[in-house]
Order: sequence, then structure tokens, then C-alpha cells
Amino acid sequence: MSEINAAPVLFFAPFVSSRMRIEPGWIDYNGHLNLAYYHVLLDRAMDEAFGLIGLGAHYLAQRRASYFLAECHTRFLRELMADASVRVTVHLVDFDEKTLHYRMEIRDAAEGWVAATAECVSVHVDMDSRRPAPFPADILANLSLMKASHARLPRPRLNAPALGVRRRNERREDQEPALAGTRH
Repeated sequence: MSEINAAPVLFFAPFVSSRMRIEPGWIDYNGHLNLAYYHVLLDRAMDEAFGLIGLGAHYLAQRRASYFLAECHTRFLRELMADASVRVTVHLVDFDEKTLHYRMEIRDAAEGWVAATAECVSVHVDMDSRRPAPFPADILANLSLMKASHARLPRPRLNAPALGVRRRNERREDQEPALAGTRH
């Protein structure tokens, strides 16, 4: 029988990850954090944040479903060096029955400056068919709680004008209209 995943009564807005340290082996020949490891930090924070709403290894084992990153736009703003300590914030921007749209910031844990931002879309997936599938009702309820908490924040500056939950006949206000005759 499927287990119901109840969310915490309230969410931090935005979610703030546990402290993570930059490991010496992650430093590249330029003397700073290799870009691949920015994504390791983002991935770990994403697991923490969405674990709160019930999406994690236990969810995969119990429900045979998970979520996959479909698109991510990353901006690298400041270098991170060996032994730096960071936290990652996660702001749920929007969601629908199959899709999550969120923005993350990697911040220096001591001083708070932003090293990188990422705007991402993830899709809920049935692991047996490996196809997109609707979230179950309890996860949608948990997402609603998280979004309500995050909606009190100012809307984050988005990295990619065309990235987000796409609904029929809807255009984001920061998105340019398509040129006549172009194919998208």
C-alpha cells in the first residue's frame, strides 16, 4: 500500500540547505570550483528541499516514481575556492500536475554573497514506464504548502526568460513573443 507523505506544517521561505564544504578534489586547474561541482551542490540541496515534501529515495522505493531534471539554466557569478562553505536556497516558483519550476542560489555560508544561481524545471516520472506522470494528491498538497510559503517572497529574478511551467495559451510576462514564421 502506498504511504501518504505529509509535509511539515510550514516551510522556510526560501528553503535553506545544510552547510556544505567545497572539497579540495573539486578544484580545477584554474584554482576554483569546477563547474560540474556547482551542480553537485545544487543537486544535494534539491534533494534536501524536495525531500521535505516527500520526494526522495523512500518515495522512489514505495511509489516507483521520482522526478528528473529536464532543464537547468545556471549563472556563475563568483568563484568558490577550496574549503569554502556554502548553503543553497531553493525557491519553488511554480508547479503543475507533472512539473516543478524552481530557482536556487549557492551562497557563501559566512558572508551570504551569491556564487551562482540556477533556474530549473523537473518532471515527475513513473519509474516503470520512464514517462512523465502526475504527482499523487498528497505530494501536490505538499507542493501547494511549499509554494504558498514561497509566494510571500518577491518573485525571483529568473535566469531564462523561456523557462518555466508551460500552460496552453499562456505566455510569461518576461517572455518575448515568437517572431512570425519561426518554428519553436
